[in-house]
Amino acid sequence: MTQHWFRLHVQRIDATKNMARYYTISIEPDLFGGASLVRHWGRIGTRGKERVDLFKDERQAIGHFLVLARQKRARGYKPQPRS
Repeated sequence: MTQHWFRLHVQRIDATKNMARYYTISIEPDLFGGASLVRHWGRIGTRGKERVDLFKDERQAIGHFLVLARQKRARGYKPQPRS
């Protein structure tokens, strides 16, 4: 398996709705030669939740990563600003 590192951290902040959320997705290798898609999400400042999806190969994981990234962008999530 080729090692490509994919990681995306986005935020959605809207003070008028008291909304401050984050969403992080990354692709990591698993112990069996496949790939895992790891997601973390929740309110900024909290531990949030986590989900891990396993895939046979990195190509499938990348495809799902891109779908999720497009969905989050469509919902108004933006990359975290650098300070």
